[in-house]
Amino acid sequence: MARPDTLAAVDLGSNSFHLQIGRALDGQIYPLDSLREVVRIGAGLTADKRIDRATQARALEALRKFGERLRGFPRQAVRAVGTNTLRVAKNAPQFLREARQELGFPIEVIAGREEARLIYLGVAHSMPPAQHHRLVVDVGGGSTEFIVGEGLEPQLTESLYMGCVSYSLKFFPDGKVEKSSLKAAELAARQEVAGIARAYRAAGWQEAVGSSGTARSIENILRENGFAEQGITRDGLERLRGLLLKQERADPERIAGLRPNRAPVLPGGLAILSAVFDELGLEAMAVSDGALRHGVLYDLLGRVQHRDMRAATVAQFLRRYHVEAAQAERVRRLALTVYDALAPGREREDDADRLMLDWAASLAEIGLSIEHAQYHKHSAYVLQNADMPGFSRMEQQRLARIVLAHRGKLGKMHDAGLEGADWPLVFALRLASLILRSRTEVKLPLLRVAGDAGGFEIELAQSWLDDNPLSAAALEDEAGHWKAVGMKLAVSGLSDKKVSVLSRS
Repeated sequence: MARPDTLAAVDLGSNSFHLQIGRALDGQIYPLDSLREVVRIGAGLTADKRIDRATQARALEALRKFGERLRGFPRQAVRAVGTNTLRVAKNAPQFLREARQELGFPIEVIAGREEARLIYLGVAHSMPPAQHHRLVVDVGGGSTEFIVGEGLEPQLTESLYMGCVSYSLKFFPDGKVEKSSLKAAELAARQEVAGIARAYRAAGWQEAVGSSGTARSIENILRENGFAEQGITRDGLERLRGLLLKQERADPERIAGLRPNRAPVLPGGLAILSAVFDELGLEAMAVSDGALRHGVLYDLLGRVQHRDMRAATVAQFLRRYHVEAAQAERVRRLALTVYDALAPGREREDDADRLMLDWAASLAEIGLSIEHAQYHKHSAYVLQNADMPGFSRMEQQRLARIVLAHRGKLGKMHDAGLEGADWPLVFALRLASLILRSRTEVKLPLLRVAGDAGGFEIELAQSWLDDNPLSAAALEDEAGHWKAVGMKLAVSGLSDKKVSVLSRS
């Protein structure tokens, strides 16, 4: 399949939704089109952390517009990501089902540190190459990301639960800016930043860079009011602070450079950025045009050109958890062979399920470094909770489900959220692990498999079953495990004559 040269990124931020479309050429992405919708989904969070219906309606309308623009794009050319509000909202799963339908593409909710990694990638590609350390700070609607990196590589990432929307709502609910409320917001933000300040100061940087709407908005206000020639400065922030207190609210008619759609979230954004300057000892900050959506585009470019960050993460986990590489590779190869046999002729290159099985088979035994007994449970826990650069939270959860199900009783998976598309992956991984339990290079038997929604069928040479009574007994037990989840597993032996005919065909 030809690689797409036009890529699209959708960023479902807590303040705004963005669509960025670019053309990939010689490893670079050149912008073609962009759309922005101020949704403020973070402002629609109720006290019990649910997105209210009015906000959902605005969000779905925005995605309907994006969906029209993306009509005709191949699935592998589009990546849509959700950030802080969709991480914390209790009704996010229900909303995402509707959102995917309107957009026409899957939507991934990414973890805070993955968001930080992608932000850094976008900023690094938008600025001149540099060998020194850069500090990147992105004040978003619901969270603020901090990254120290060099070149295109982030080295230290963190995401703090504070953003211009959430802080504006909490400390300036009626829009009025008083000295006491501004001081309270700054103090709350300083307490958050204080928890990471020591590690970041130790890492060091030669340049500080701000990204996203808050930084660009404040830079514009400072320049229009003569508070700073370019970028953001400590003195400029102090002067803007004084102006905001004098005006008592963020009024676009009385504050030059302030756009009306940024006014409601300026007080919270200013408080957070001021706290960042104070706690990290900053005097000045450049502002980049690069942001999360640009990082998503470059990460997507890596995927379509087979430089997938997720593959690098899997390799790093194999090293970190001292996985026996030879056994992992044996299981991976056989599991993929079984999977391919279930659906012969399927396109492999862009098969997301096949890729998920590849990773699950490789990582199934990372829990052995913790404890042999019930190691699959330890593996699943790590996969669900660890920082895994490149992976969305949904991908990690799916990996964890498949790995948890690859060993032991299947009855335990009733409440684990396994979906229809997961079962062939579980079957392939369980069968490969069972046949290769000796952990040695063995001549694999002739194996035929088939499957449908009701279960699976396995055909093996009867002579192999006779010569391997332990495996034969385990396969009999497998039928009982599948029955516990309402599915059938039929195992039958093939005569030597039949095997001979199949081997020649």
